[in-house]
Amino acid sequence: MKKFVMVAISGILAGIVATTQLTGPLLAQDGAQKTDVYQQLDLFGDIFERIRAQYVEEVDESELIEAAINGMLTSLDPHSSYLSPDDAEDMRVQTRGEFGGLGIEVTQEDGFVKVVSPIDGTPADAAGVEAGDFITHVDGESLLGLTLNEAVDLMRGPVGSEIIITVVREGKEQPFDISIIRDTITLTAVRSRTEQDTVVLRVTTFNDQTYPNLESELKKSVEEIGGMENVKGVVLDLRNNPGGLLTQAIRVSDAFLDKGEIVSTRGRDPAEGERYNATPGDLAEGKPMVVLINGGSASASEIVAGALQDHRRAIVVGTKSFGKGSVQTVMPLRGNGAMRLTTARYYTPSGRSIQALGVSPDIVVQQPPQREEDGADEDTSARPSRSEADLRGRLNNDSLTEDEIRQIEEDRAKAEKSAKLRDEDYQLAYAVDILKGLMALGPQD
Repeated sequence: MKKFVMVAISGILAGIVATTQLTGPLLAQDGAQKTDVYQQLDLFGDIFERIRAQYVEEVDESELIEAAINGMLTSLDPHSSYLSPDDAEDMRVQTRGEFGGLGIEVTQEDGFVKVVSPIDGTPADAAGVEAGDFITHVDGESLLGLTLNEAVDLMRGPVGSEIIITVVREGKEQPFDISIIRDTITLTAVRSRTEQDTVVLRVTTFNDQTYPNLESELKKSVEEIGGMENVKGVVLDLRNNPGGLLTQAIRVSDAFLDKGEIVSTRGRDPAEGERYNATPGDLAEGKPMVVLINGGSASASEIVAGALQDHRRAIVVGTKSFGKGSVQTVMPLRGNGAMRLTTARYYTPSGRSIQALGVSPDIVVQQPPQREEDGADEDTSARPSRSEADLRGRLNNDSLTEDEIRQIEEDRAKAEKSAKLRDEDYQLAYAVDILKGLMALGPQD
């Protein structure tokens, strides 16, 4: 024991000596670095003055400085940027859930504007814009070489005006144009419906209204089914949800978790990391859950999917998510502008980062492409089929009671509805089938 103590003390002393010996060189190095920074700032001032005095055309000084600031921020990563006063106000409005535009969430990749996802029910969604599309031109003007903010500015315009975007899409040999009419985008954060005693919660964004909407929509659907005792399960549809507020992602995750970590964030200083834990209470009362994701599910969506997956609270179905595992902090600046700066990475409860990797679904289910209704081939499956029941003078089934026959007919109607749902939304139909299977197994010990 004494030997161990001595070894430890020797190590501490050695550390002190080493630190003492290096103090002088470290201070000199730190001073040299500061001198280099001041020289670079002087260089920036020299260049600014040269441009102001000698550029071929007169320049707007404030725009020049904003461009320099934005260039500095965008060189860090695709999500850091400078927000002018107008852009900062637009962002605040979007967070509240209503704004003017096309209805797409975009990022920048290899100098091009990439669609993270179109937002449900918006002009971009109706026009056929898809997650993963690359926008190369706006009204014939190339976006190559522009910052993300500059590209977004080109896409903005008066409500009711037309914009033509040129899109490059995987699987299409040639770029093609999409015409979109700008409109006021009113985001409904959560919509619900029922499918065969299953509650489907479609979450389109994470803004200030997401958790309140989720709570009210779930309650409404449960009442439609006749109470939680009749609910088979819950599908949380996060497909094409580009994310939003971290606080709302935490609240939505907490809504279905009784305990445990939801997400942790780690910044440059490990001491400043934060952990967010669930509080008691599950809005779904432990009913089986499926979370639907795809390549358009990003950021806050991935936090929710990762938390429910790690706690085995839900089965995640669909395709790999977008893979945005970083946290941006919006910092107000003088003059009413703001700076969006990446300040941390987030980690799921198991400690994994999904940055650039995405959340991998437990069950991979591709959404089949919709069939083109060109009328060239007759769809024989749509023809009404004839059976024994259609024949005149048929014999009655005397082995079943009227109630049993009625139950069979109701079950058949549900099965036919399931088949129809597979044509409309294969991934959702798959999720509903999984919940039916889980309910058939009953509670697990």
